[in-house]
Amino acid sequence: MPDHTIPATPPSSEPLSEAVPARKYVENKPPRGLYVRVFIYVIATHVLLAMMSLVVIAANSR
Repeated sequence: MPDHTIPATPPSSEPLSEAVPARKYVENKPPRGLYVRVFIYVIATHVLLAMMSLVVIAANSR
């Protein structure tokens, strides 16, 4: 039995002049949540370093 496949869209002999090329979406700005997360990480890191410094100072004073 021969394989008879029919293309979904038949090829046209003339080029499509109205076809608009698809524009690629480019995001120029990072999402706002990124700034919030970075801010929290920076604050948490500073607080952690300050607490560790207090622990070291307390351990050295004994």
